[in-house]
Amino acid sequence: MFKFLFRKKEIEAIKETQRETVERAVKELNEILEGMAEKARISVDLQSGLIDVDLPEQMPDEALALPAPEKAETATKSEETPDEEKPAAA
Repeated sequence: MFKFLFRKKEIEAIKETQRETVERAVKELNEILEGMAEKARISVDLQSGLIDVDLPEQMPDEALALPAPEKAETATKSEETPDEEKPAAA
């Protein structure tokens, strides 16, 4: 019944040259950056040849998933009650 699980399949790895890898990565990065409302700052270190992407503090999809920082701080402060407001035990 499950003989297909034990068959050996020849898996051929897709080989990608360094040029193809860089072209694909740049294309994907450009597609992502193009769709962003608040653009990221990109810099290139000419000595090392490395690229640095400085993203906004909060991305749009993160804003949908998390509560706003002000609301979270306000909720935490309102939950805390000082000891002075509690009635003294007799």
